Amino acid sequence: MTQDVKESFGSPGGSLAAKVRTLAPSMTRSMQRVAEAVAGDPAGCAALTVTGLAELTGTSEATVVRTARLLGYPGYRDLRLALAGLAAQQQSGRAPAITTDIAVDDSLADVVTKLAYEEQQTLADTAAGLDTAALGAAVTALAAARRTDVYGLGASGLVAQDLTQKLLRIGLIAHAPGDPHLAVTNAVQLRAGDVAIAITHSGSTGDVIEPLRVAFERGATTVAITGRPQSPVTQYADHVLTTSTSRESELRPAAMSSRTSQLLVVDCLFVGVAQRTYESAAPALAASYEALAHRHRAGTR
Repeated sequence: MTQDVKESFGSPGGSLAAKVRTLAPSMTRSMQRVAEAVAGDPAGCAALTVTGLAELTGTSEATVVRTARLLGYPGYRDLRLALAGLAAQQQSGRAPAITTDIAVDDSLADVVTKLAYEEQQTLADTAAGLDTAALGAAVTALAAARRTDVYGLGASGLVAQDLTQKLLRIGLIAHAPGDPHLAVTNAVQLRAGDVAIAITHSGSTGDVIEPLRVAFERGATTVAITGRPQSPVTQYADHVLTTSTSRESELRPAAMSSRTSQLLVVDCLFVGVAQRTYESAAPALAASYEALAHRHRAGTR
């Protein structure tokens, strides 16, 4: 089993499967059936007309066309061409052969292999679905910000702290208030020229949405990092950065996989800001390394 997982790492899944996983939560159930069908059997679906696929999935032709457009194709004809290309790619490679669900009696070797595969897929899906235009706009705002507030709770709160620590090390002012009341009172102080970032996988965490709303109303540039592009948090976001929505299982709650994709987005933001502010960021980063260097030398306490 472990060897099967390892061999499937390089299998062709393409951006189509990534889009389906990312956008499925925002689809209607009928659209999900269409999306799951094309992702699960590209070759079979590529041979079907729009009417045939509608009959196969128990939906309508209009639903098939809407699904194709949501997946990024102008129409069903374009989706069929993409499916045919994906099918040809899969014939020359090897599609994933196993599920990544972890069983109670799995060996540690299988656990390591399954988690590694899932982490890789999560990162690939996030990269494939990330809107680089929105990312660039967020980077521009962060690089010029007077101050940045980052809101997140639980696992997302750890990611918020990671981003603020990165920004602080290149000389920018950033805060990640862990208390929801403090987050709101901090947001009240923001204004145009400041940035507020909300990190929430579900996009529905009230204690994260509220400070972002306050920041939005105060004129700050707002960013949402979420796995649900149509969720409530996005109504207060100038820029939305979508993360992968990996499947949750009993032994691997969603917080683990969502954190992986959130950290990728945070790293992309940080590197982009460091590039834009390199003349000041490089000396600040060097100074922070030097300030901590004595703590890493042998024989020091």
